[in-house]
Amino acid sequence: MPSSLTSPVTLGDIALANRVVMAPMTRDRAGPGDAPTELMVEYYAQRASAGMIVTEGVQPSLVGKGYWRTPGIHSADQIDGWSAVTNAVHARGGRIVMQLMHCGRVVVPANRGYLADVIAPSPLPCPTPVPGPNGTPVECAMPRAIKSEEIPALVEEFVQAARNAMKAGLDGVELHCASGYLINQFLNPASNHRDDAFGGSVENRIRFPIMVLKAMAEAIGPGRVGFRISPGNPYNGMDPATPEATFGPFVKAADAIGLAYLHVVDMGLNDLDTLDLLRANFSGPIVANNNLKADSAAALLEAGRAEAVSFGRAFIANPDLVERIAIGAPLAKPDYALLYTGEDRGYTDYPAWAD
Repeated sequence: MPSSLTSPVTLGDIALANRVVMAPMTRDRAGPGDAPTELMVEYYAQRASAGMIVTEGVQPSLVGKGYWRTPGIHSADQIDGWSAVTNAVHARGGRIVMQLMHCGRVVVPANRGYLADVIAPSPLPCPTPVPGPNGTPVECAMPRAIKSEEIPALVEEFVQAARNAMKAGLDGVELHCASGYLINQFLNPASNHRDDAFGGSVENRIRFPIMVLKAMAEAIGPGRVGFRISPGNPYNGMDPATPEATFGPFVKAADAIGLAYLHVVDMGLNDLDTLDLLRANFSGPIVANNNLKADSAAALLEAGRAEAVSFGRAFIANPDLVERIAIGAPLAKPDYALLYTGEDRGYTDYPAWAD
């Protein structure tokens, strides 16, 4: 494995043994009450040789859930479940941060198993169907626009979730600002039609996301807070046009907080070099992601375009991805039919190369 991948790095207050990060991936294996299970403990522990694991998206509140069997971090049982996950990863020398994902309008109510509000910046439904409990895509619910006076309480949901993650022993949190979920819905003009202080101009559209990042940084320390973006990604009804107009000012404002890292899904845009845009506006560590191989990832590090790199699908079937890259072993391919179903099958039953 190229030495650039094996060398240690520090992201804020989080020291990584290597620069290979496991990207967040929804796997739909949470147990009753959306709490992590022993199966999830095993899954994450198997992948602890990553320099850092970013968990699957975790809802900060009842209202934040949109998908089937995604875990939360707002109840005692959920905190206990994540504590077991964290302890297992730490026991193997790993680091793990929690991605906080509020789905906003990307909600199929049947996926929740309980009644709860569906909120968004504006009363505009997500145009993309979402898999329901049986895996069949279902139209998303019509959200209501959150009122401006409700914003402080919504910020506090993220803050409490960050505190809960720290109580569970995680090394940090990553705010999901990508892929058309709540934070991205405020950023993007296709989903944000507000005419108050949280909509319209780019300064207004970035206001709520920056409020959340600042509040979490104040609560648990900026060196424990990262965030993830995907400029130009049309997923879940986002307008992909001119992402630099929004993400340049957003990233610059986030940089002033002194956060641990910026995690970017580089969409490979034809008319924008995303990493150049970020380097011009963010002085902290960058974790680059999207369709990377060992050689292309190492090249990014060696060119100084990122401080770490993340892999998603490669970690599904290769729990020992770091070790495989190190010795040049071939990578196993995941069974895509079992990404979101199958319990242990397609989840914890992929063998390490040594086995």
